[in-house]
Order: sequence, then structure tokens, then C-alpha cells
Amino acid sequence: MYEDIKKIEDSFIKEQQELFKRIDFANRVVLPDVNTVAGADIAYWNKDGKEYAVCCIVVIDYRTHKVIEEASYTASINVPYIPGCLAYREIPVFMETYQKISNVPDVIFFDGNGYMHPRHMGLAVHVGILLGKITVGIAKTYYKIHNVDFEMPENIAGAYSDIVINGEVYGRALRTHAGVKPVFVSTGNKISLDMAIHMANELTEKESHIPIPTRLADLMTHKERKKYNALD
Repeated sequence: MYEDIKKIEDSFIKEQQELFKRIDFANRVVLPDVNTVAGADIAYWNKDGKEYAVCCIVVIDYRTHKVIEEASYTASINVPYIPGCLAYREIPVFMETYQKISNVPDVIFFDGNGYMHPRHMGLAVHVGILLGKITVGIAKTYYKIHNVDFEMPENIAGAYSDIVINGEVYGRALRTHAGVKPVFVSTGNKISLDMAIHMANELTEKESHIPIPTRLADLMTHKERKKYNALD
């Protein structure tokens, strides 16, 4: 069993190393041309000895923040959990959900990491490469890499601190409101870290410290998971 998982892990890591070469580090965002932004989140649960996941995608208008479209997809999960390879569990269910969206978003925010990953291949990067889309990772909790902690940003709205690991900036801890916990922003594909921070601030309202796209997607996953578990 262990040997099988090790083979799977080695295969995943090899593919991640190849995919890394395809990251587009240039900033392709032209703000006047951005009309829609999607938020994507995935939640897991176990039922009757099986593991399930639901992916929810919510597309909003970048300027008005109004919801344009939402979609969800639920499936059983058969890929084992391997640290650093979480995207391989999430990509299939995300892709199925994405196929349901008729309003193709200009930018996708993921509830999770992008470049802030041991091999810089968090879900936001991985999907960004596969779709050729502009993507951003917005994590609610800090993913510690090489035992490096982050520096808490100043207690003012919009303050941030770079997360530097072995001399390289992996992402930023961003405080979207004073007096709240920071979120952790990292680039996915085709966007600069400065632009990702700017958009995250633009998409955060008073009700929450989490940008609207991923906040709405997160709330939707809770509803869908509850709905699924209520079924007999």
C-alpha cells in the first residue's frame, strides 16, 4: 500500500516539475478589461465509508460585485491525500464544475494556494496552466513551507507582508480590514503579486475579510454539503 502511494506521489511530483516550466509570470491583467471574476472552493466529507467533495464556483461582476452565475458539482474522491499534491484530488471536480459555467470569467480566485507551495504548484497555479487563465490563490490559513513563519502585517486595512522563503517571495499575508486575521495571497498564472493584492482589496467588502468571490464560493460549499448529507 505504501509503495503504491509512493509511486503515485513520485508521478505527481514529476508532473508538477514539468508544469512549473509553463507558468506565465507576466501580468496579463488589464483592469478596464476585467468584467467578471469567479471564486472557487472545494469541501470534503465522509459518508458511508466513502469520501466526497463538492466544488462550487460563483461568478460575479468585478465592479458591482453582483452574482452573475453559480454552479456546483459533487463526486466521490478516489485519489489519496498526499501532502503537496492536493490539486490532484481537486482538479477533476473543479473541471466538471467549470464546464457548467456559461459566463466564462476573466479571472478566477481559488480558496487555497497558488505559488505558495513547496513546488509552486498549488491549485491556482495548476488550473491556471491547464486552462490558460488568469488565476489567484486566496488562502484563509497559512500553509507553512520549510518551517518558515509569516510576519504579521500592520493592523491597518490593506497592509501586507511578503512571505519570503529561501530568499524568494512566495506570496503575501494581506490584512483586508483592521482588526481581522490576514488572508494569504499568492499568484496563480498570468498575474503579478501586486495586481493580485490590488484585486483582492477591491473585491473585499465590509461584511467579511475574505474577498467576495471565494467567500461566496465557501458559503455555497457549506450549503451544498449540508444538502447532500441530508439526503438518505
